[in-house]
Amino acid sequence: MNEQWKFFQGFLRQPGQVGSIIPSSKALEQHIVRQIDPASADTLVELGPGTGGTTRAVLNAMGPRARLLAIDIDPQFIRHLEAIGDPRLIPCTGTAADLKALLSQYNLEAPDVVFSGIPFSTMDDQVGQQIIEDVWASLKPGGRFVAYQFRNAVKQIGSQILGQPSVEWQWFNIPPMRFYRWDKPKR
Repeated sequence: MNEQWKFFQGFLRQPGQVGSIIPSSKALEQHIVRQIDPASADTLVELGPGTGGTTRAVLNAMGPRARLLAIDIDPQFIRHLEAIGDPRLIPCTGTAADLKALLSQYNLEAPDVVFSGIPFSTMDDQVGQQIIEDVWASLKPGGRFVAYQFRNAVKQIGSQILGQPSVEWQWFNIPPMRFYRWDKPKR
């Protein structure tokens, strides 16, 4: 209940930046793990980890040498993530627009996967477009971008830049979520 309360407080502080009033369900967390396959990734990036439910699920599935850069705009969410205490986790305050700089700052390789719960539906289309372009440019060849959303703004923006995504639903979440996935060619 403490995590739910902290998440709700984050929503109240920044309703346009937090996509829901409650954290992700366990079913959604496991759907993320299946979509991103953290066991085969060396470098992962999470945009908008909130209080860390999805972060913990991914950490549990990651290899021992993998690194997870978790970027959130809310410093209180970052303090919550720091308490996880996993040396593979790099929680940092910032925005998705800071992705390239943060990868460089922490000497991280191009990510194998970037996954995002940030609400593209509440941001300006140009900002969303820039984020998607930065994510795509940052991914290593063969990398994957997954955005889980309850609205389709990321699909509309992303399709213009990356082509049509694969789409799946996770109904066991409040609200139900769509998963949009783009795989970068290996060449």
